[in-house]
Amino acid sequence: MTDMYIDNSEPSENVGQIHFSLEYDFQNTTLILKVLQGKELPAKDLSGTSDPYVRVTLLPDKKHRLETKIKRRTLNPRWNETFYFEGFPIQKLQSRVLHLHVFDYDRFSRDDSIGEVFLPLCQVDFASKQSFWKALKPPAKDKCGELLSSLCYHPSNSVLTLTLIKARNLKAKDINGKSDPYVKVWLQFGDKRVEKRKTPIFNCTLNPVFNESFSFNVPWEKIRECSLDVMVMDFDNIGRNELIGRILLAGKNGSGASETKHWQDMISKPRQTIVQWHRLKPE
Repeated sequence: MTDMYIDNSEPSENVGQIHFSLEYDFQNTTLILKVLQGKELPAKDLSGTSDPYVRVTLLPDKKHRLETKIKRRTLNPRWNETFYFEGFPIQKLQSRVLHLHVFDYDRFSRDDSIGEVFLPLCQVDFASKQSFWKALKPPAKDKCGELLSSLCYHPSNSVLTLTLIKARNLKAKDINGKSDPYVKVWLQFGDKRVEKRKTPIFNCTLNPVFNESFSFNVPWEKIRECSLDVMVMDFDNIGRNELIGRILLAGKNGSGASETKHWQDMISKPRQTIVQWHRLKPE
């Protein structure tokens, strides 16, 4: 199960390194992780620095998500923080993967991902304390998969219909190399969200067939102002549902040229169903 995280290749670009140590308290069945420092992190802010912190997860247990403090304006942060994972018998621990994900904190927008490390704990000798310097890998951000959808608008009764047909090659979000995808759709006017719809959840697949249609009432004079925010999500029983990828279908400022063209084709060919594949965006 942990094979998908074993990757001995060199990072494609240098996004810095992280230093951490692991030891196991056999008596109290507790894993002790010390996140020590980072070095040569890339600058994410206009000032030429970053505000890095580390998010710690023991996959696949997303509920065990912890974070270090934020270190301001540095590319060589020293965190020196200790995390305890209690109640982990050694056999259970060996089926887990330590995920260290370094982010740049941003007060006004979403935090930027700097890089990450996956360490299958079956590779760690817990007989003694182990110390690691690991090269961070750039976040795998672009390949989220594709979504086939259709749009149709009937000006006579002001009905906008979105059909979610299927998706392919979705990004795996679970340790089994699969996801549990569903799609969430918001009808928006400008930045205002007006109406939400959802498909059922499809378990353990990266190629779901949705065949689900949603109709919205949109007057002709507003069809150019509205948009559909289409989010493919991974359902999670324990933690928060995670975004796999999204598109914004809109007449102007869509999430890409194909999304904008799809909307414009729908308007220029009323009552016709326009079908198109879209590449999902990470954010």
